Amino acid sequence: MARPRVGQGVVVHVPATTANIGPGFDCLGAALELDNVFELRCIEGDGHRFDLIIEGSEGAHLRGGPDNLIYRSAQRVWKEADEAPMGLEARVRLAVPPARGLGSSATAIVAGLIGANALVGEPLSKEKLLELAIDIEGHPDNVVPSLVGGLCMTARAASHRWRVVRCEWSTQVMAVVAIPALRLTTSEARRALPKAIPVGDAVMNLGALTLLLQGLRTGNGDLITDGMHDRLHEPYRWGLIVGGTKVRDAAIEAGAWGCVISGAGPSLLALCRPDLAEGVAKAMVLAWHRAGVESRAELLTVQQDGSRWQQLPSGIDSGQQI
Repeated sequence: MARPRVGQGVVVHVPATTANIGPGFDCLGAALELDNVFELRCIEGDGHRFDLIIEGSEGAHLRGGPDNLIYRSAQRVWKEADEAPMGLEARVRLAVPPARGLGSSATAIVAGLIGANALVGEPLSKEKLLELAIDIEGHPDNVVPSLVGGLCMTARAASHRWRVVRCEWSTQVMAVVAIPALRLTTSEARRALPKAIPVGDAVMNLGALTLLLQGLRTGNGDLITDGMHDRLHEPYRWGLIVGGTKVRDAAIEAGAWGCVISGAGPSLLALCRPDLAEGVAKAMVLAWHRAGVESRAELLTVQQDGSRWQQLPSGIDSGQQI
């Protein structure tokens, strides 16, 4: 394909994600029906020019420049495709708030990869984009469902390949995500983790994960309740989230099967029957308000299609899915 001209662009829709979901530390994640939208255009300049325009109140602290995560991801694609880097502008309609445990950084990585690949004629396969995304992020639990959608279990096999298993999520399981007016970076949350864990805790997590996946597949609330327990990361992170345990307890009292930290936090994920979701959401927001933290709650279903793109200017009837 010829080098894209100045002004040529694509729009990329990338879903939010919730990761870990209790015992699935660094390997389990689900895409949610909440998208960031990235309009990427080629502009004058070399491989050091990246202009960023944020639409939304949450991203005022985000900056452009060559170190931006979107642009660094784009550069990885062009390097792999043996394409010279180019100047890029990104206009982002931000619906996934940064540093809240909903995969905001994963949306930036995925948008940069998909957008850069589309601009040069998609020389890289979906599998290669997946490999690059995991390498950039450092773990697969957010970027994989952002790319492919659904509930995904991802593991590095003995062959050293990344293997992705799409798991079922029953329509009888609603996700309630409570998002506080707090920020917690992934690096800060990871610093709270111990260097080693007891074997018994690892065994407990393996069993809980099995129960959780079966419960999500069948909609069995008892299995979900027993499966949403973790000993690898949550015990060390609850103390970083003001009012977090009170919000968790309020969700369960309102009928949720369980409530866990979404990703690295501070957002919390509760799972419940659809008819109880509004009550669970109100209880979580109220509990955080009583703890002195304002928040909002979203009732979200699992997004099954993953990221998609289409050419700019808009007007194309349908986009391309990766």
